[in-house]
Amino acid sequence: MENLLSEHRKSMEWSQQRLADELGVTRQTIISIERGRFDPSLPLAFRIAALFNKRIEELFFPEKD
Repeated sequence: MENLLSEHRKSMEWSQQRLADELGVTRQTIISIERGRFDPSLPLAFRIAALFNKRIEELFFPEKD
């Protein structure tokens, strides 16, 4: 799954650790999501979207073939 998490995080001038702390996850989780190595659970995706005041579809989208 591709995502725009890094771009939105940087626009807030937040570090990966700050975002992790806001979401109650580890920095490694944020790194893995940003790099597309890990897809967040639906509850986590909703929390991320709410934190950035976005819809899930604005942050996460399927990889194109």
